[in-house]
Amino acid sequence: MYGRLFTVHLRFSGLNRLSLKEDFVEKNNTSRRRFLSAATAGMSTGAVSPFEAGAAGREAGRSAGEPRLPREVWIATLTQERLEADTADGMIGQIFERMSGFESYRPDIVCLPEVFPYAAMNPRPSLDECAETPPGPVTKIFAEYALGHKCYVVCPTYTRFGGKFYNSSVLIGRNGEIVGVYHKIHLTRGEIERGLTPGPLEPPVMETDFGKVGFQICYDIEWDDGWRKLSQAGAEIVVWSSAFAGGRRVNSLASRNRYCIVSSVRKDTAKICDVTEEEVATTGRWNRWVCAPVNLEKVFLHTWPHIRRFGEILEEYGRDVHITNFHEEEWSIIESRSPDVRVADIMKKYELETMNEHLHAAEIAQNRARP
Repeated sequence: MYGRLFTVHLRFSGLNRLSLKEDFVEKNNTSRRRFLSAATAGMSTGAVSPFEAGAAGREAGRSAGEPRLPREVWIATLTQERLEADTADGMIGQIFERMSGFESYRPDIVCLPEVFPYAAMNPRPSLDECAETPPGPVTKIFAEYALGHKCYVVCPTYTRFGGKFYNSSVLIGRNGEIVGVYHKIHLTRGEIERGLTPGPLEPPVMETDFGKVGFQICYDIEWDDGWRKLSQAGAEIVVWSSAFAGGRRVNSLASRNRYCIVSSVRKDTAKICDVTEEEVATTGRWNRWVCAPVNLEKVFLHTWPHIRRFGEILEEYGRDVHITNFHEEEWSIIESRSPDVRVADIMKKYELETMNEHLHAAEIAQNRARP
């Protein structure tokens, strides 16, 4: 498995394949610390260890005929914590090694940290040396990975368009194609001084075969505009690639904007937060990656007055529908647990409103009544 990953990497890097492979094998045969780290990777909420990964992959994979929730998406993310390299090639190799831990889960989308190939380099190469127009040297490597594993990959790197440089997240499709590129909107002063250009104020939402995906990068977390616009554009998953972990702000942004947020970071904790801001899976001291499912076939409602219909819904659908009430927040989640049940049909039949529809209707009433 590792050998195949490094073949992909070396095909584009021009490094000596044999010497690197021998060095890699030697390190992994002699380093008990690395073995223990790999063995315990994934031992967090929503994941299992690589010792169980073969069985987990078979149970959770996308083989024909296996039951899945209607819109179940398996998401993989990682932290770059404790990875060090003097070159971009070296860092990419270590990232591939870390990614190998979740391969058996067959994720639908793999999320990587902000400009990860260059994160540990000191000094970093100039933008003229490392920025690329996708598909370029870095994105080609991960395009081949995406094609080989039939998954989407979020590949953050420096890009060049129209003579300008950007800090970007590149979404690569299952067939290795470039689906789209997001340019970081809110740059630090240091990034601007280095020569980077801020991205457009309207962040794109990109279509995938499992739903709509949006992006934010690092410093973007300090401003609400991009997150709000992604919600208004219908994003269902937002990938936040970052140099730092963000803490509880990541969780609160998920519930505030009513979408799942995946963080992939250079240090500390990477995590998957559901629309309710609950953590589906997180990295930690004993695991540097996670891979877990999120069900997008769910809707976020204001509990009142919709709770008056919940009893009827449960009586009709039974186990095929799950309703969760968050009592203090007074919001509720209706979730389909059957491939034959669509939440949109339930909403229409029982005349329910999403939280956004509910608030919009209230604002219209307020404006009409306001002097």
